[in-house]
Amino acid sequence: MTTPRSAGSRTADAAARRCAVCGQESRQPLHRPGPPEQAPDLDLRPGEPMRGTMARWLQQCPQCGYAAPDITRAHPAAAAVVAAAPFRALLAEGGHPPLARRFLAWACVLEETGALHAAAEATLQAAWVADDLAQPELARVWRLDAVALWRGGPALDLEQMVRVVDALRRAEAFDDADSAAAELAGTRPPESVAQVVALERRLIAAGDTGRHTVASALPPPSRRPHAAMRGHKPGPGLWETLKRLFRR
Repeated sequence: MTTPRSAGSRTADAAARRCAVCGQESRQPLHRPGPPEQAPDLDLRPGEPMRGTMARWLQQCPQCGYAAPDITRAHPAAAAVVAAAPFRALLAEGGHPPLARRFLAWACVLEETGALHAAAEATLQAAWVADDLAQPELARVWRLDAVALWRGGPALDLEQMVRVVDALRRAEAFDDADSAAAELAGTRPPESVAQVVALERRLIAAGDTGRHTVASALPPPSRRPHAAMRGHKPGPGLWETLKRLFRR
């Protein structure tokens, strides 16, 4: 995986942070990444240079194990979650990559405090770590866990529905993925979403579990072509532009 500096993140090396759960002070990374210049994957994993900075997305307390984007902040119930047996067992799970455990620790806190969609996002990020380390079975399990969390929370928006389809496809749950894609197509979504769903259905039919980008779903002459297809280097607003496509 690309190191944080070579991936283009703009960071201070670290700063002292006091854990909101146990009060322990530790040095933690301060992550202020530059915007991605490459297209995101269909599940909206960002392109480079942001893609290679995952090791700095979360902080983690070395004392109690609490993980969050900023460990100086915590839900009032977080301390009870961190002290509970499931969280302690997760931290001790030697079969999981350390970075993936950090994302799963954050997902555990989010789930237990009721933020199911945010927990799904963190769980999917653990699957991305497994992808990078060539551990497909872990990636498959965590994608299915992410889908369960998305489905267990409030009604999904279009972006989340697309991500569910992609997670199911990449987890080899093809029947479920195709049913979810057909349901989404039946809502008559905006053109950009319809193009992504059409690509997903072709990939599902082919039994393709691989990584594909949003750019591959929105080729020219789309009415809203992907920035990378316009004959010039994508600008700094590409990530937000692509995300907005799912909300039109």
